[in-house]
Amino acid sequence: MASGALRLSNHLSRALGRGQGTVAGGRVGLALDPGLLGELAAGRRMALVSGTNGKTTTTALLAAAVSGECGPVASNTTGANMPAGHVSALAEAPEAQLAVLEVDEGYLEQLIIETRPRVVVLLNLSRDQLDRISEVRMLAEGWRRALAPSGGAGGSLELPMVVANADDPLVVHAARTAPEVRWVGAGQVWRLDAVGCPACGDQISYASDGTWGCDRCDLARPQPDVWFEEETVVTASGERLPCHLLLPGRFNRANAVVAAVAAVELAETSLEEALGRIERVEQVAGRFSTARRPGGTVRLVLAKNPAGWTAVLDLLDESRSAPAPVVLAVNSRMADGLDTSWLWDVAFERLVDRAAVVTGDRRLDLAVRLRYAGVEHVVVDDPLSALDRGIELALHRSLDRDDGGAPAQPGRALSSPVDCIANSTAFAELRSRL
Repeated sequence: MASGALRLSNHLSRALGRGQGTVAGGRVGLALDPGLLGELAAGRRMALVSGTNGKTTTTALLAAAVSGECGPVASNTTGANMPAGHVSALAEAPEAQLAVLEVDEGYLEQLIIETRPRVVVLLNLSRDQLDRISEVRMLAEGWRRALAPSGGAGGSLELPMVVANADDPLVVHAARTAPEVRWVGAGQVWRLDAVGCPACGDQISYASDGTWGCDRCDLARPQPDVWFEEETVVTASGERLPCHLLLPGRFNRANAVVAAVAAVELAETSLEEALGRIERVEQVAGRFSTARRPGGTVRLVLAKNPAGWTAVLDLLDESRSAPAPVVLAVNSRMADGLDTSWLWDVAFERLVDRAAVVTGDRRLDLAVRLRYAGVEHVVVDDPLSALDRGIELALHRSLDRDDGGAPAQPGRALSSPVDCIANSTAFAELRSRL
C-alpha cells in the first residue's frame, strides 16, 4: 500500500507541475510505512555515494558504468538525496536488481544501517551549510561508526566494500575502520577543512608529492589501489587505461575514476568496461549543459561551497586560453544554506583578469567580495539579463582582442560559451528559465 501511494503521489506532483515527483511521494510512503526504505532495498545490490562535493555526478557516472550488466538501475539521479528521494527512486524501479543512490552526507549512517549496501563510496568532506548540516568532523565520526564491524552496519551478514578517496584525511579517518577498502587517489583541491588531524587533533602536513600525514599519530595517506594521471587511469598492479571524458575538469576525472572502481565492486564489470561507459556521459542534471542566447551560448556550472568553487576556478583556468568574462549567481535559500560568509573563503582574486557579471539573491554580498578581490564586475538584477550581459562583455572583449592578427567582425557570435557559475537554487532557477 505504501509503495502504491508513493507512486501515485509522485505522479500527481508531476501532473500538477508541483515538482519532479521525486520527494513528495517518498514522504507519503515513509509516513505510511517507516520501514519502507529497508523493504524496497531488500534483495538488491546497492551502492551508496556520499560526500560534500561531486556526489550527484559520481552517482550518475556509477549508474552509467553498471548499466547493461544486470538490467535497469534504480537511481536518484535528480539529486533528491534524503530518505524521501531514496524510497521514490527504488519504488519507481521495482524490477531493478542494481541500485545506485546519492546520499546526503548527514544521512549516510542511517542509509548504511537500513539498506545494507554492497558498496559505499566516500568522496570528500568539507564545510557546507553549517546552519543546517553538522560540522565535518562530526560527519566523519558518524561515517566511522557506521562502517566499523561493531558499528551500525556490524549486524549485517556482509559488510560493505568501501571505495574511498585516499587524499582526504577526513575520509581516510572514517573509512579505515571498514574491513575492506579500495583506496582511490582522487585528489583534493580544498584542504582548509583538514589541516587538523581528525584522529588526535594535531596538524596534518601535506607534501609536494601529494602524500600527507599527521605530525603525531599514525593517520596518513594510504597507498592508492587506483589513481589517475591526467587522462590515464593507473592501477597498483601497473595497468594503464585511457579515460577521455566528455565532462570537463580534473574534478570530473576524479569522479569518473571513483565511479569506475565502485562499478567493478558492484556489478563485477571490468575497470576498462566501466570507463568506456562513463566516457559517453555528456552532462549530469544540467551540469555543464549549454543554452543558446542572443549572440552566443552559456555553459551552466554548479558550485555550492568553497571546495566546489575552488574546483570550478581550476576548470576555468583549464578550459580558456584567454581570460573570458564569467557570470556569477549566488542565492541563500534553504537548499543553499542561509549563511553566505563562505564567500570570503573563495579565492575570487583568481578572476582578477576577467570581467564578472553578478546576479542572484545575494548579488550585493558577492559584489562586495569581488570589490575587495579587485575583480571588475557589474551587478544585474535579473539572472537571464545577467547571462546576456556576460555574452555582451565577451563579444566586446573578442572585438578588442587581436585573434591571430585578424580583428573580429561586429555582429558575429561567440565561438566559445560564456560560463555561468551558480550555487544550488540559482542554478536550478536558470535551468528552468532557459
